Amino acid sequence: MIFELIEKRRAVFPAQYNDRPIADENIQKILEAANWAPTHKRTEPWRFKVVKEKAKTRLSEFMVEAYIKHTPDPKQLKSKKIKEKVHQSAAIIAICMQRDLEERLPEWEEIAATAMAVQNMWLVCTELGIGCYWSSPSLIKYMDDFFDFKKGERCLGFLYMGYFDTPLEDGHRGPYSDKVTWIID
Repeated sequence: MIFELIEKRRAVFPAQYNDRPIADENIQKILEAANWAPTHKRTEPWRFKVVKEKAKTRLSEFMVEAYIKHTPDPKQLKSKKIKEKVHQSAAIIAICMQRDLEERLPEWEEIAATAMAVQNMWLVCTELGIGCYWSSPSLIKYMDDFFDFKKGERCLGFLYMGYFDTPLEDGHRGPYSDKVTWIID
């Protein structure tokens, strides 16, 4: 049932991933789910770049170089963590957004549509037993030097993905009623 899947969804981090590869068929299923996100004026702004295998090495090297180049006092430990996160993941999907070049709607709506696409991906990952989490490091502003973006396209973060063996903690949320105001009269 969908509600149980929503409650079960968790952020699972690369340090928790095992070495099991993710089949391309599963990645395609995840991307197909993303494609069914709501979209105002049917702009379908989500764009994804799947990074696997040898391309992960190129991505990690680029990210470390960008970190060192653009950080006033780069730390060796941070460089190591950037590289590890990429290599611990079976696949990484760059979450990108293609801005409507005619700007027929506010940009936040296209960002929201892309986020809904990611939620769909996350739910399918949960169903398939694939761990994932969305990270938006400051380095995403330099990703146009790595990816071939079209005009108006930009990176919003990375969905790190991998299978995992450890049980996940139960989720915790405060009651929804603390966050809702009913306006009746």
